Amino acid sequence: MTQELILANATLILAGETRLGAVKIADGVIVDISDGGAVPAGALDLGGDYLSPGLVELHTDNLERHIEPRPGVDWPHAAALVAHDAELASTGITTVFDAMRVGSIPRGKGRYVKYARQLATEMLELRAKDMLKISHFLHLRAEVCSETLAEELSEFTAEDRVGLVSLMDHTPGQRQFRDISKLEQYVKSKRGMSDEEFIAHVAELKELRAQYGDMHEAATVAEAARFGAVLASHDDTTEDQVAASAGHGIRLAEFPTTVEAAQACHAHGIQVMMGAPNLIRGGSHSGNVAASELAELELLDIVSSDYIPAALLQAAVKLGDIWGDLARGMATVTSAPASAVGLEDRGVLGLGKRADVIRFRIAEGTPMLRAVFSRGERVA
Repeated sequence: MTQELILANATLILAGETRLGAVKIADGVIVDISDGGAVPAGALDLGGDYLSPGLVELHTDNLERHIEPRPGVDWPHAAALVAHDAELASTGITTVFDAMRVGSIPRGKGRYVKYARQLATEMLELRAKDMLKISHFLHLRAEVCSETLAEELSEFTAEDRVGLVSLMDHTPGQRQFRDISKLEQYVKSKRGMSDEEFIAHVAELKELRAQYGDMHEAATVAEAARFGAVLASHDDTTEDQVAASAGHGIRLAEFPTTVEAAQACHAHGIQVMMGAPNLIRGGSHSGNVAASELAELELLDIVSSDYIPAALLQAAVKLGDIWGDLARGMATVTSAPASAVGLEDRGVLGLGKRADVIRFRIAEGTPMLRAVFSRGERVA
């Protein structure tokens, strides 16, 4: 039986414009878009609320927070995945690339244990059983400054449908942590390190980079190609780093840390993604470039919730204020990220597209989410 839903009298957020209209959904896809405020019999009257494509999230650490809610606590993964899924749905995210770190440091106070292969398997099983509210894909965060990256990447295959691989390098003194005091503040708080332990941790990371970095970088580029995944750079800081990214075929830059790097990205045809918390807070917690500065310089293309899922919609609305164009702000969290990873079936309100849509209104600059639909079914 055909399942139909009409969302009427809505302010539709379309490509480059907003206008009053209605969307008809049947069997999980959009089958009609009409203009005007009429409310047909049986339709849901949105009362002028905004109707937007569902949000597309490319880089979120939120799942890691659920599987390790406290340092050293390994929460049951199925329960963590279900809670993570429900949280994202409640914030308007209808497609997520679940970020999982590959590359481990098995010893010491700053150790990171292997987990991605097992967690990915559990996520894929839940997805296959249709137990998740929204659409999930794999995002592997490949940490070159580690011991086991190549081994861990080799455990994934094209059948895992890895959609995104980020080339990460957290060696102290460059990229995100050019200011080592910011790294010190972060890891001491998270891992409870003493001064001596932090000094040893920095030395170990630098040693790992010297021993494995170039090999792991090359392996990541090759493995992303084997998966058929989009390859992204992370925390590019200089023109030389961006040039190296472009040489790898990268077309998506996660969180460049300077205006110089963002300008170089655009010169090389690389899209720039920044974090929503940076935009909302007015600056980076690591002391790097502010997302708002890049927005004002026309150097911001995509927004990620990073570590606060609820920040994604809020950031899109704020960008709408900065640019004076809500449709453009919303595109940074809908059509732009979807297009960057080759998902052409979503991210816009269009005929034949997935009926992943959200309803919200704005009160004093703050978006108030009122309903979330995934494939035409209400999930929040």
